[in-house]
Amino acid sequence: MINLECNMGHEVFNEGAEIMPLTNYSQLVPHNKRQGEKLTDEAGDQYWAGPIAIGTPGKNFLMDFDSAWFTDLWVPSVNCTSSYCTQKDKYNSAMSKSGSPKSGSFTIHYGDGLTVSGPVYTDIVSVAGVMVRNQYFLPVSTISPSFGSQVDDGILGLAFPAISNLHQSPFFNTAKTQSAVKNSVFGFMLAKSGSELYLGGTDSSLYTGSIEYHTVTGSGFWQIKGASILIGSNTTQSGIQTIIDSGTTIIYGPPSQVAAFYKNIPGLKVYDSNNGFYSFPCGSVPSNVAFSWGGKTWTISAANFNFGKISATQCIGAIAGQDLGLSSNTWLLGDSFMKNVYSVFSFDSNSVGFATLK
Repeated sequence: MINLECNMGHEVFNEGAEIMPLTNYSQLVPHNKRQGEKLTDEAGDQYWAGPIAIGTPGKNFLMDFDSAWFTDLWVPSVNCTSSYCTQKDKYNSAMSKSGSPKSGSFTIHYGDGLTVSGPVYTDIVSVAGVMVRNQYFLPVSTISPSFGSQVDDGILGLAFPAISNLHQSPFFNTAKTQSAVKNSVFGFMLAKSGSELYLGGTDSSLYTGSIEYHTVTGSGFWQIKGASILIGSNTTQSGIQTIIDSGTTIIYGPPSQVAAFYKNIPGLKVYDSNNGFYSFPCGSVPSNVAFSWGGKTWTISAANFNFGKISATQCIGAIAGQDLGLSSNTWLLGDSFMKNVYSVFSFDSNSVGFATLK
């Protein structure tokens, strides 16, 4: 309208029209957002990754989002000269106007023996349009070989602050503190295509019906109790603890309970006793394995229960028996379970929920 007045004169304005004083646009638009982060299926359902940006200007990274074992954020830095970092995007603090070094350095150890290490920094981090300032993270200078073979650059944790290596607020908790999201809730939908991490709420276009919530009982993990495992109408285990984990590919349980479960599968064979894997005839993959927490029965499809062929006739099950140090009654439900449901994680109500996929 200013241009119109300069070019044509005020007399061309419609009756009642006027140029108003400049308004602070941020006062009219809420700072909090609810945004969907599109995820890609990597390495044949081994993990799902999506883009984030760090710094000013933002440097893009492809990240694995981990809901159970990890809370902190790490990416490779330009100081990583190992061949394992060659194909990775790298953080350069000298190229970010908002980056700030902090005292100390950290080495993060994973349960499978993998490690990353590096200095501590803060910077602006943006995920699906949700931006936070002064976020603590590690631009790592060393990574284990297994990380080098993966497509993703690093990991962004979504578990509780209680398990932070850095003893600092994780990204999503920082987002709530800084009002970058209204609700401290995020949802996952994992599939061959159309996968999504939704920040600040749930994406109702991806599920039907109500969300069945269960109170978190663990310290630091998205852990819920009172689960039963079923094969059809037969309950093989009951009263177990379960941790819902987007960062683990399959399902792990205590070896004795997993062995008891597989006794109900026709044609069972022990495939790898050291790692707790079992096999069965590919022609009769179970299609009625399910978990229940006292409400609905959440079934794992035959396709998701089949972890792959080991011969022309034998297939491996996506449930393995391993002692993860979680207790003799705690199961870790990874992607092989999450692919069958819409999963919701709520810091607001300290609960995990499931809904039926559309």
